[in-house]
Amino acid sequence: MTSRAAAGGKPVSRRRADGATSKGAFGRAVKDAYGDTCAMTGLRIINGGGRSEVQAAHIRAVAADGPDSVRNGIALSSTLHWMFDRGLVSVGDDVRILLAGNAIPDAIRGMLPPDGRLHVPEAEAPRPHPAFFEYHRRHVFHG
Repeated sequence: MTSRAAAGGKPVSRRRADGATSKGAFGRAVKDAYGDTCAMTGLRIINGGGRSEVQAAHIRAVAADGPDSVRNGIALSSTLHWMFDRGLVSVGDDVRILLAGNAIPDAIRGMLPPDGRLHVPEAEAPRPHPAFFEYHRRHVFHG
């Protein structure tokens, strides 16, 4: 049985017999959609073993009934993933990166694109669904 589908998206993980989902399928799908590149900084870091250092973040957390769908995912560096999960950064309807006031160090601000826009996949199918960003802004973001 597949996990529930996101708004406009298909599930990318499978439920095991014990009801758990495969986080690996979600992570691979999101990382592939973003070309192993952080959507906020544009950095693509591959470690010495050839593994990408970008992480697949849920926009609406699974604990908050967010699906394991690529449309509910965004590729982020570990620092931006931590900040996103804690509501220090978010994404607007216009895919501009939103910052929670003065809580963002200058070093991080300097890594963000000058136009302030999120890097999204070229293909429409794996792009984040706006409903998930809206949820994040309303329930997680501190801006």
